[in-house]
Amino acid sequence: MHRTSAALALAALLLGGCDRPAAPGERAKGIDASNPLEVAARQRGVVRPEAASPVGVFERSHDLGRDAMCVVPDGAGRWRFAVTAAYGASLSCAASGTMVREGDGWRMRFAGVEGCEAFVHEEEDELRLPGSLPPQCARLCPDRASLSGLRLPRASWSAGDAGDLRIADRHGNMQRPCGG
Repeated sequence: MHRTSAALALAALLLGGCDRPAAPGERAKGIDASNPLEVAARQRGVVRPEAASPVGVFERSHDLGRDAMCVVPDGAGRWRFAVTAAYGASLSCAASGTMVREGDGWRMRFAGVEGCEAFVHEEEDELRLPGSLPPQCARLCPDRASLSGLRLPRASWSAGDAGDLRIADRHGNMQRPCGG
């Protein structure tokens, strides 16, 4: 009987803490600074930070292979990215470039292809490229493959994870294009 009473008292204390009003700064940010799990998750990039930033890893595996993108900081208000999209064992796109903030999304400029840029946005933790890209962007991919309409779920908000992401280059060699 004594153990049951002690367990009930402990449960009441734990539940009582659930109704604790958040401090004004915590409410505004949606952060519970006294919760060590939330603090650790934000530090490791598991929980999305409040800053509107594309930094991290976006990745999807499917029947034809793996689509992936890494994004790392590249100065104030600029980011560097690398992306790959698989269309089977022998057909894939690989591209890189820079990004800048534009409205509620980012403007991607692809390296080495003059005039090839796209406005992308993140919706429900998924990065979405537009359904059609400028004609110059056709040079990014072989044959009839394209990055148009690519949708990549966010896998991490961590610059470290982005730097560690391995992507195959055009010759099949594994590279870390966002690595230092």
